[in-house]
Amino acid sequence: MIKILCVGKIKEKYLNDLINDYKTRITKYHKIEIIELKDSNITNESNEILNHLNEKEFNICMDINGKEYTSVELSKIIDNTFTSGYGNITFIIGGSDGINDLVKNKCNLRLSFSKLTFPHGLFRGILLEQIYRSFKILNNESYHK
Repeated sequence: MIKILCVGKIKEKYLNDLINDYKTRITKYHKIEIIELKDSNITNESNEILNHLNEKEFNICMDINGKEYTSVELSKIIDNTFTSGYGNITFIIGGSDGINDLVKNKCNLRLSFSKLTFPHGLFRGILLEQIYRSFKILNNESYHK
């Protein structure tokens, strides 16, 4: 299973449509669950995130200071994670104040898509698109250029 832990709810219909479209596309390849946590302050958000983390899962926090990968490299990370015995991958998207070090230190990987700052809902869509792209790459299906 792929889980996406994210702080806050998406209010904009067009972003919900984007997110639901990619979520539906991904389910053709793998089970996916989006868990929305209450938007609060970084301490409360971190405690909520920690309550949902499992050390037996491969936990990836989205971190502006994390390592950047190409789409092909990300697909290999996803593939290698599942083939190396992890049953689940959990991606973590923090709130507007980010993710604190307590959460980062519990993660197997700190992943950055860019040094740019993105709106939360749009970034959730971008993450889902990259997960979908990863499955298309892994299955040698046309989509990725």
